[in-house]
Amino acid sequence: MEQKPITAIIVGAGHRALVYSELAKTNPEMLKIVGVADPNPVRRKHCMEYFGFDESMCFESAEELAEKGRLADTIINGTMDEAHIETSIPLFNAGYDMLLEKPFAVNEAEMRELVECARKNNSKVMICHVLRYTPFYYGIKERIARGEIGDIINIQTTEHVSYHHLSTSYVRGKWGNSDKCHTSMLLAKCCHDIDLMMWFMSETKPVQICSFGSKYQFKPENAPEGAGTICMKDCPLVDTCNFSTKRLYIDHPDRWAFYVWDALEHIDNPTIEDKIALMKSDSPYARCMYKCDNNVVDHQSVLVNFASGATGTHNMVGGSSRSLRKIHIIGTLGEIYGNFEESKFYVSKINPSPEANNGECDIEEVNLNVTGDMVGAYGGHGGGDERLTADFVKFIRGEAPSLACTSIFDSVAGHLCVYLADESREKGGVPIKVEL
Repeated sequence: MEQKPITAIIVGAGHRALVYSELAKTNPEMLKIVGVADPNPVRRKHCMEYFGFDESMCFESAEELAEKGRLADTIINGTMDEAHIETSIPLFNAGYDMLLEKPFAVNEAEMRELVECARKNNSKVMICHVLRYTPFYYGIKERIARGEIGDIINIQTTEHVSYHHLSTSYVRGKWGNSDKCHTSMLLAKCCHDIDLMMWFMSETKPVQICSFGSKYQFKPENAPEGAGTICMKDCPLVDTCNFSTKRLYIDHPDRWAFYVWDALEHIDNPTIEDKIALMKSDSPYARCMYKCDNNVVDHQSVLVNFASGATGTHNMVGGSSRSLRKIHIIGTLGEIYGNFEESKFYVSKINPSPEANNGECDIEEVNLNVTGDMVGAYGGHGGGDERLTADFVKFIRGEAPSLACTSIFDSVAGHLCVYLADESREKGGVPIKVEL
């Protein structure tokens, strides 16, 4: 018997929710979008027209939607991090299951409140740890699960956040000030990476964590001499500064477009003149990189001790010349290492026989052949976005999900480690006990 598609309502019709909802277009037999809740009338209208439902299924808020009772199987919640409590709890109580964007809570108290509400309502809640679904990380997990490198001794993850990504999201953008967005940079950017570490180390538990980091580069005292406050309005360095809004956004008008030009979304096809005018206005993206109200760190190092005796490290560095994620896992029988952007990893197994490479090891190159738009920060998270939503459909249907499926309960360890790492950093790097 052919199954009907799972029905879903978008709550928070921003970039991420629309990316996950695209499965309804590519695989309509799996998912059908039947409504939207968003305070922005432009976004509500876009969703209504794009997915083909009528105005009666458009709501201004999650609360208004929840008051109507259960109108679909699931919710795709892509609201901002600090809004997850107010948007999720009424919908759990109304009987909805949910695909919830990461991080699913901005602090430990909210995390535990959401988890308890999901447990009380027997809600099926899957968190959008999309990197688990990329061929790169999924392939590594399969090798670990098969025992190919033995027991893990140490895991090292690294993320370099490019200068233009740092500018758009963590200096000028939505996640630049923790007083406004209620998240740290580690939580907003690296809960992916800490989740991956917990996933790869799933046979054991984190027991202790410490961390160091600071805001190093983009602060007023480091501004070039003579720099203005609005790059394209009052700065003589607009054509030479690496971080000028002209060079980052006008010269690259399609890069980070969903964020930088969001104030122009009421215009069907904004011209370059419209964009230049915005860059001369009070738009947050128009500001001097050194004279913003950003207060989050631009680099941070985390050290985790596990119950098994294994250790893990994560290093995040913002402002690099290009985006980069690397991983190196060392086990008792060998190691796995690779570069996410290259979409290949290597499995190196101990082999002292003369036939091995240099009489030391056997090295296998695993090339996932993910190229073009599927690689990198703005092209489908290395191929993971659609796979995640498809797995969510299986999860809701009660079918066997993939190795990557992460319910809200599976996501607790990674989130808690981020909260405690930030606490350690704020206290000068003191070790903190992890209590799951």
